[in-house]
Amino acid sequence: MPAFDTYDGTELRFDTFGDGPPVVCLPGGPMQDCVYLGNLGGLSAHRRLIMLDPRGTGGSAIPADPSSYRCDRLVDDVEALREHLALDRMDLLAHSGGTNLAVLYAQRHPERVARLALITPSVYAVGVEITPEVRRATALLRRDEPWFPDAFAALERIVAGHGDADAFRAIAPFWYGRWDEAARAHRDAEDAHKNHEAAARYADGAFTPDATRAALARLPSPVLVLAGEVDLNSPAPATAEVAALFPRAELVVQAGAGHFPWLDDPERFVAATEAFLAGPTR
Repeated sequence: MPAFDTYDGTELRFDTFGDGPPVVCLPGGPMQDCVYLGNLGGLSAHRRLIMLDPRGTGGSAIPADPSSYRCDRLVDDVEALREHLALDRMDLLAHSGGTNLAVLYAQRHPERVARLALITPSVYAVGVEITPEVRRATALLRRDEPWFPDAFAALERIVAGHGDADAFRAIAPFWYGRWDEAARAHRDAEDAHKNHEAAARYADGAFTPDATRAALARLPSPVLVLAGEVDLNSPAPATAEVAALFPRAELVVQAGAGHFPWLDDPERFVAATEAFLAGPTR
């Protein structure tokens, strides 16, 4: 994997897939390495995917200062990657928890963002609330699945504030459009690629939603906000609220998809994402 030194001397690594115009990709977790993204369902057939392992994950080094895991401080790592790649402006794609970092980057460096693709986004950085009612309604879309009764009972315990590790394991099927062997393997691999200490520090004082929302309302770049129809983590109604924060946002709700839409229907995901990336900037 190629490497570069970021602003504080920490060595960061990134992987690349495919050819074509570059797209910088930020993984979620938060603080997972980029392995779980794969080649984003085949998007690498159209774009050169530049996938960053955040500090302390994957091939990237553990920083000397653990407070640098804060999301707002990670913005400087993304900027250091842009400079290393010698890109004047870049297309930026982020998934889940990584979208918090992407919007903070766009807030601080709007002139460096050509296009911004937010895939099943987190809502923390922008202060959108996901109510228990929205989560229940999203979960009920899966009521005919054989695993639903146990998973829904676990969700009710979590919503009531009584969720334990077993309950969170039990709701795993809600994160995927199909709870099959591929989804189970994907889920089982997640913990092995996550830095839990870094994740615990990720949001610690990092977010100022009012300021971020005000900045995003002035962002001139086109934005894709892609939701999964059955995604319990980032329900479509909340994702629509995220899209409404931008003056030039396109909302796509991928039918039948969960939190990892490139796994559930790669062709549909790639078609929507590539159509956006191939469009105009300003």
